[in-house]
Amino acid sequence: MTTIAELPAGFSDKVLSAQMTFRSVMDAMARPGTVQRVTASVGTPRHLMPGTAAIALTLFDHDTPIWLDPLLSETAEVKNWLKFHSGAPVTIDPQVASFAFVSEPGALPALDRFCFGSNEYPDRSTTLILQVESLARGVQYELRGPGIDGGTILHANIRPVNLFERLAINAALFPRGIDVVLVADDAVVAIPRTTRCVGYGG
Repeated sequence: MTTIAELPAGFSDKVLSAQMTFRSVMDAMARPGTVQRVTASVGTPRHLMPGTAAIALTLFDHDTPIWLDPLLSETAEVKNWLKFHSGAPVTIDPQVASFAFVSEPGALPALDRFCFGSNEYPDRSTTLILQVESLARGVQYELRGPGIDGGTILHANIRPVNLFERLAINAALFPRGIDVVLVADDAVVAIPRTTRCVGYGG
């Protein structure tokens, strides 16, 4: 069992680091498909990338239930670190999760297992935070939508490979839907529910 003393540290400078990370996430949401950097110094438990850990410490609190994929949920260090540093409750029911962490590509459930929000409260949907191999190389995705001037190209190595096909459900659900934040090490890219993938290739 991991003791509190053995847990990785949180932010080295809690207030400044949270402000910097929040700004990076908001910039990513405002400019979908563009790579933003999370530069805050943060301790990371096993299986969590620095960007993922920083997002957790910035956005999570006692009122934000989170769902963890099997690898993370079976790692006591991750659950204890999240509880100690953020106070966020971990739920086994993805329908009630404000955020979902997916560290392994094959562990992403069908999207309809998460909460899409309601027409009255679309912001009550689950935000998916998906760790990926790279946001600098890989498949070339052409993205369009609000916040994008014409179109933008994202080079990324993403699993599951059909992520954008699965996210196409957002078009029919709007204003409900799933927002996604992709994380690769300290790089983050936001794919809001209004963003569409209109083409991809090698």
